[in-house]
Parts: sequence; C-alpha cells; structure tokens
Amino acid sequence: MSTHAWLLLGAFLAVLLLAAKPLGLYIAYLMEGRLRIGRPLENVVYRLAGVRPDEEMGWLRYALAILLFNALGVLSVYALQRLQLALPFNPQQMLAVTPDSAFNTAVSFVTNTNWQGYGGESTLGYLVQMLGLTVQNFLSAATGIVVVIALIRGLARHSAATVGNAWVDLTRATLYLLLPLSFLIAIVLAGQGVIQNLDPYREVTTLEVTRYEAPRLDAAGQPLTDDKGAVLTEPAQTAVQTLAMGPVASQEAIKMLGTNGGGFFNANSAHPYENPTPLSNFVQMLAIFLIPAALCVSFGRMVGDGRQGWAVLAAMTLMFVVAAAAVMSFEQQGNPRLAALGVDQLGGPLQSGGNLEGKEARFGSADSALFAAVTTAASCGAVNAMHDSFTPLGGLVPLVNMQLGEVIFGGVGTGLYGMLVFAILAVFISGLMIGRTPEYLGKKIEAHEMKMSAIAILVTPLLVLLGTAIAVMSEAGRAGIANPGAHGFSEILYALTSAANNNGSAFAGLSANTPFYNVLLALAMWFGRFGVIVPVLAMAGALAAKKRLPAGAGTLPTHGPLFVTLLIGTVLLVGLLNYVPALALGPIVEHLVLWLGA
Repeated sequence: MSTHAWLLLGAFLAVLLLAAKPLGLYIAYLMEGRLRIGRPLENVVYRLAGVRPDEEMGWLRYALAILLFNALGVLSVYALQRLQLALPFNPQQMLAVTPDSAFNTAVSFVTNTNWQGYGGESTLGYLVQMLGLTVQNFLSAATGIVVVIALIRGLARHSAATVGNAWVDLTRATLYLLLPLSFLIAIVLAGQGVIQNLDPYREVTTLEVTRYEAPRLDAAGQPLTDDKGAVLTEPAQTAVQTLAMGPVASQEAIKMLGTNGGGFFNANSAHPYENPTPLSNFVQMLAIFLIPAALCVSFGRMVGDGRQGWAVLAAMTLMFVVAAAAVMSFEQQGNPRLAALGVDQLGGPLQSGGNLEGKEARFGSADSALFAAVTTAASCGAVNAMHDSFTPLGGLVPLVNMQLGEVIFGGVGTGLYGMLVFAILAVFISGLMIGRTPEYLGKKIEAHEMKMSAIAILVTPLLVLLGTAIAVMSEAGRAGIANPGAHGFSEILYALTSAANNNGSAFAGLSANTPFYNVLLALAMWFGRFGVIVPVLAMAGALAAKKRLPAGAGTLPTHGPLFVTLLIGTVLLVGLLNYVPALALGPIVEHLVLWLGA
C-alpha cells in the first residue's frame, strides 16, 4: 500500500471513532425515551396514526408490525412507478416502469438493498425519486435501527414480556436521528457541488467538435466562393449533451447515512453531480459507517456496560482494516498482462498508479478501493468505481465482506444485530469447550436462542447459493452473462450475494434487468431481509423473558481481547466457510488464470 492509502485509512478511522461515541450516547438517550424536545410533534404523529405510545409490544406483535409496515411500503413504491406518467414533477415525461422492474425496485428500496437494474436519470421522475425512493431510504434505515434496539432491550431487560413499541421506535429513529443528520450531510454535499433542484434536464454545448469548418460545394462538387473569391465554408458543429437535473443532495445524504446505496444517477457515486470532490467522497464514506459504529456505543450504554459495545466495535474495526488494506493493495498492483506490454508513451510503466480501469481519475485507486471496502462492509450499495473492473482478488474482498453477513459495521442496525447473533454463537461454542452453560450478559443461551441464531445465520447463504445455482442452470439466467467463464460466474454470485445480504452493489457486467433476474433477486432481497429480522426479534423476546444471572468464576468475560478474538474467529469460520467452493470457482480461478497467463 502507498503512503497515501495508509494516511487515508488512518484519517478515516480516526474521524469515525471520534464521532461514534457522542452519537452513540445520543442514540441510547433517544431510544430510551429520555429526549423531551419535539415530544409535542411526536404526540401529534401518534394521534394521527392511532398509536398508543405507552403500550409496549411482545416480540411477535413487534415483528408483525414491522412486516406490515414494510409490505405497505412495497405496494406504495410499486404503485408510484407504475403510475408515474400521470404524476406531477416529471418534466421529462418518464414512462411507467415495467411490472417486473417496478416490483424489483419496490422490494429493493423497502429492504434497504437499493439494487438498481435501471438508469435512474432515464427511468424515474422527480416525484418517484423523492416520494418513493427517498422516503423508503429513511424508513428502511429506521427499520434496521429499531430491530437492533429491540434485541438490545431483550439483553438489557429481565423477566419482561415486551421489547418496545415498533411505531414509537420507528418515529423516533426517523424524526430525531435520520432527518437531522441527513439535513446536515445534504448541506455539506451541496456545498461541495452536489446538485439540488427540480429543473428540467438541460441541453448544453460542449467543447467537443463533431464537424469542423468545411468548404461549401456546388452541384458539381466544386467549392463555392463569394464576390471577392473567398471560399465559402459550412459552419463548424459542436456536440450537444443532455445534463440530468434533480433533487440529488437530499437523496444522496440519506442514501449514505441509511446505508441504502441507490444512486439518483446510473453511475451512482462515480457521477460528478452525486460525488464531485475527494472531500465529498470522504464525507460519504464516513456517513456510511457513522450510525453502525455509533450503535455499538449505544449497545454498551443500554446494557449497562460500555465495554461490551467497545468489544464489538473493536472486532468490526479489526476485520475492516484487514479487508480495506487487502483491496487497496490488490488494486494498486495493476494488471500483470498490461505490465508485460512494456512502457507507456512517456516511458513509464503501464498502470503505474495501479489498476485504474473503471475508476474516476478524481479519486484514484486508493480512494476508490477504500470506498469499495466501506460500501460492502456496510449494507450500502453505493459505488464510486466499477467493481466489475477490479482485479480478481480486489473484487474478491467486497464479495467476502458481504458473504460474512455484512457484520463488519454492516447496515444501520443490521450490522450490529448480525454481530450480536455471532456473539451469542461464540459464547455457546466457548461454553461447549469448558462444559458450562453459555451465558451472554447474564442471560443463559439455550436451545431456543441457538435455533434462532442458526436460522438467522444460515438463511442468507441458502438464498445466495441456491439462487446462484438456479441462475447458472437456467437458460434465462445464463442469457444475462456478458463475460463467460469464471468472471461470468463471479458476476452471478456477486448479484445474489448483494441481493440476499441487502447490499445492492453489483459487478454490473451481468444483464440483470430481465423478468428472470428481477423476480429472483427481489425474492432474495425480501427473504434475506426478513428471514433474519424475524428470528432476531424472536430471540429478543426470549432473552427479555429470562432472569439475569450474576457473573461467576466460570463466566466467560465478553469485553476483553480473548472474546474479540473468539468473535472474529466465529464470524470467519461460520460466516465464510459456506462460500469457499463458490469463491474457488469464481474470483480465485480468475486470479490464477490472470497471473499464470501473464
């Protein structure tokens, strides 16, 4: 890695960890119901919605509320897309989205995946972007936050039958956390040049000349002249380009802060209107990790032991540093087949700056690679470079980040509750080693908790591997492959991994905007999201009902280096081993072919 890469990684982690503690304490204060500012507005919302804020829910009722809330979100986003030609704020008169694409997009944004099989600026009008996609960016992020808060309550409470009120939690997470932070980030991004308007698309004349001045010719093909004998010429013609406009800064802020990832433009955060400067790039990366890191601090505060939160955060940070260093190193190595060609026109080595194919020159190799590590360690599908153009091992790292369950910081809420599931599994394994009933934060881990943990951990690999098998075995699935061989397999594996883990990024060499892939990926997104949420909430209910046991001489401490090591080992062994054969068929084979054939 270059000096710039190390300094960039160090600065990013320093700012992130400094910001995590105050925000984490605020989230705990907010979700414990101790924030009084804005309570009158909150009560108005409850009265309009018919919600009783003092009435708490058991885990099953909480889960049903979350499922109903998100199912209604799918219906609303689907309807907006199908009816958009008749809706206002559509200056370009975008047509109705096809049923399969509308279904895929609706599920995608509701599940916090934000997979996009379409070009935003050429498919969706402003109203659909704002009322449909941006609103769901807020609500899907709030869903992830409230689920982990319910699980934390389950660990913090004892002999309790409830885990909170879903409607109250969703309201507070949206009004007092996501909205103010998104407003601040949108202002910063707009100051960096991210556009924010409702203007029609603009046509501008560029510097490119499509036809230079040429002599006018008569019918015989001879040049025409004026009275003084000067040759008459045709005027030069320049290129005209259509520039898409729109309310981008407001969507960009929650896109990153809520680990959503759906871009207003097809080029996502590689587009200069979404991500114009290195500073805006840094702010966007920081926004992706900000709430996931802060929630670890909230966890420690709400269970009454801050060391527990810092232990989880340490495990996440260590795994992220390894992943980020790996992808940055692989991308700075470049392509060996190009290196074998010799030197460039200036006499220097080809790709001296690393593998720059598919990357923006204003960011370069290091910033692009770090962005890829951040966006796939979190469940955020934003990209500022083409992952399909990464080196085989450079593309392997984002793939592995997702396949670990996106618990390396992960999405807002989803990363922490995924890591807590692995923590429960880790103490269970350690209990088996010493022949003692496993405990986590004073709660016995018994058969019910292990069954729910197993479901939460295994549902995603099942969706990924089964979906990939269906795609490669069916004619409709193979029809979308543009790159045959190992890379084409990697594209399909990446697409299913991204969908089932609610990430949304893509290798993008796969033609996925077809009825087959739109339906297949939508199903993977829905069950990948709620197939984990339901068992997590069931676990929260079971833990809340348990009595708290005092720590004894044989209790495994869950806040020190030993537990951090055990937790990381559990994540790597259990989370990754399911995918090793598939990875061997894709990026690993491609790497061997590339380097052995160089």
